[in-house]
Amino acid sequence: MSKIKNDLFLRALKGETVERPPVWMMRQAGRYLPEFIAIREKYDFFTRCRTPELASEITVQPIRRYGMDAAILFSDILVVPQAMNIPFEMKEGLGPWLPNPIRSQKDVDNTIVPDINDSLGYVMDAIKATKELLDNDIPLIGFAGSPWTILCYCVQGQGSKNFDKAKEFCFTQPIAAHTLLQKITDTTIAYLKEKVKAGVDAVQIFDSWGGMLSPVDYQEFSWKYINQIIEALKDDAPVIAFGKGCWFALEEMSKSNASALGVDWTISPQVARQLTGNKITLQGNFDPVRLLSSTSDIKKLVTKMINDFGKDKYIVNLGHGILPHIPLDHAKAFIDAVKEYKA
Repeated sequence: MSKIKNDLFLRALKGETVERPPVWMMRQAGRYLPEFIAIREKYDFFTRCRTPELASEITVQPIRRYGMDAAILFSDILVVPQAMNIPFEMKEGLGPWLPNPIRSQKDVDNTIVPDINDSLGYVMDAIKATKELLDNDIPLIGFAGSPWTILCYCVQGQGSKNFDKAKEFCFTQPIAAHTLLQKITDTTIAYLKEKVKAGVDAVQIFDSWGGMLSPVDYQEFSWKYINQIIEALKDDAPVIAFGKGCWFALEEMSKSNASALGVDWTISPQVARQLTGNKITLQGNFDPVRLLSSTSDIKKLVTKMINDFGKDKYIVNLGHGILPHIPLDHAKAFIDAVKEYKA
């Protein structure tokens, strides 16, 4: 592999001393960009995911516009359950939709651990196409949903404020739940290993719904499966674990072999550093809605955030994905504030 020209992101993941922290934004390849909307008007969601030319073009759109320090492959966490024989659709105005949610051991038995290249080969093709477009300028991140977050959608059947049916399934049918979680974990490990082989430079696990669980239940139904993935991948590529609303687990997570931990905006940089003993790279923390503040406020807030975390062992990011109605110059102010940062 030829050397990546801007390797700031990879150096931060190793905890090296850097002149400034790297920056990228979750969901940067997407719905706030007019060039993305133009593609969205022509092709439905999963067509965009499954067509390598489209996925790679969408991945590099924000890089052309803003010059982030890392690209994240345009895809979706639900391609994994789709490959497992769980037929998710994307419904306009509703989001993920599963006509027959998983509710029993029999339903779990009908799911498979697929052959990744057979069912998800299009993702690998998209990675190769994206690497060509990036031309070794910056690293490419691949991702997957955490097993718990995938289970949430599979059992609930759609998005939810509290994922009550998913939790009920885990608490009343724990054997079925753990069987499903393990199948998702095995599929995810195989999937991420193939992504690394195809060319991604790092991987991120999104535990979007981890914060729905109590600290004890989090360890049982989410973290132990994420940790299996980290252990399986740690020698292949750096792994970032991001649990939204999971600040309560940061201390435990920091004992893992993850290269970095994502944090949302519900914790201060100081407390996040304290809980993790300042021994692991942290990523994120900026409230995505704060991108609606004035551009001068955004720059001040970003500078303060970097000062509070410290410029080393830190990757600037949002605390969750960028929202669709963020003005383009506000996204630019966020990225520029990092690029202009002086310690």
